Amino acid sequence: MTWNTPDDRKYAETDEWIILTGDSATLGLTDYAQDQLSDIVYVELPVSGETFEQGDIVATVESVKAAADVHMPMSGAVTEANSAIEDEPEKVNADPYGEAWFIKLTPADPAEIDSLMDADAYARHCAARDD
Repeated sequence: MTWNTPDDRKYAETDEWIILTGDSATLGLTDYAQDQLSDIVYVELPVSGETFEQGDIVATVESVKAAADVHMPMSGAVTEANSAIEDEPEKVNADPYGEAWFIKLTPADPAEIDSLMDADAYARHCAARDD
């Protein structure tokens, strides 16, 4: 199976994507993750102002099959949470790289992004798990 992995962002082994835009970053759940979870029915997000370290649990997603934690790919402070996906969690399945972003944040250490995978490495990571 092939999953969408846009080249303009970085990926964590725990199936989050992040994209840096100037001094801000946007985080979401990957296409692979939403596919594995199946129909997402609930999303719980943090509030603006909360700070997290790289690897911390920042959100929770529940589907008809399972619950999953969403981890911070980089340390930072939440500047905005996407309340639209709390109201309509199915958007995560429909548009994981667009409307269904989870949070916007101010990175504490932008260099942490260098520890994440590019699109090709993440695609190989997903394929290896499905073998």
